[in-house]
Amino acid sequence: MSMTQNLDINLVRTFVAVADHGSMTVAANSLHLTQGAVSQQIKRLEESFDCSLFEREGRRLELTRIGERFLGKAKRLLGMNDEIWADMATRALQGPLRIGVPYDLVGTCFPPIFKAFSEACPYVEISLMCATSPDLSKALASGSLDLAVIEAATDAAAGECLRVERLVWVGARGGMAHLKRPLPVSIVAESCAFRPVVLQALREKNLEWRSVFESGNIEATTATVRSDLAITAWLASTVPADLDILDAGTGMPALPNFAISLHLPSNCGAAARAFAQYVRDGVLRWS
Repeated sequence: MSMTQNLDINLVRTFVAVADHGSMTVAANSLHLTQGAVSQQIKRLEESFDCSLFEREGRRLELTRIGERFLGKAKRLLGMNDEIWADMATRALQGPLRIGVPYDLVGTCFPPIFKAFSEACPYVEISLMCATSPDLSKALASGSLDLAVIEAATDAAAGECLRVERLVWVGARGGMAHLKRPLPVSIVAESCAFRPVVLQALREKNLEWRSVFESGNIEATTATVRSDLAITAWLASTVPADLDILDAGTGMPALPNFAISLHLPSNCGAAARAFAQYVRDGVLRWS
């Protein structure tokens, strides 16, 4: 019975690099090795197999028939090696992670962030809290959350500012609700971060208003606006495509800009720090 032989994964990686580039010099640059080191590694691999893997055609190295047969298997081996390494390395990021996200962002900006993070760190157990920004701030201060994304007017924002957004009035496509008096207004919750500035803007404009809906359900708020029962105020990038942004020409008062900020306690764990980077990247790509 023959003895089990083990392939040196570094030699296999060098072989694939040379095969892909057709040059030991280029392969050496891509692997951050010297040309001599690459040449020695290919020689060791050929000696292990007792065959030639490359032949020179002009200035380019071409695979021999045996080399071609080995290339596909070598790439599969590297793929499996890298997959196993990534999987085992990310096991260090595991355990519970408590995240707070405002109602209006969880279904717009965050789905791709959650997907990318859960695929990269499958052993982290995410618990999600959706609430208004003031409620998320309280939960973070009490230690109930490991990190939170919080919306606040730019002049009152704290934390790491990820993005500044316009707060805008929103109504039904071609709707008339904004012309009614008292003005019908739908706000997600009484503790909504937008509520104080919305009411202040209405007071300064001397616009009488009435509340149509306040219960913490953004889907219901959207329904009241979509059916032209009320208008609301949202960040510009979260407005559904089938609704209208009510500009200054409609007579609605101007609203201030809001900051979307990341709040990450200094004593947070590795999983929270890793998720925070996914949030930064995701908000940056968000259009």
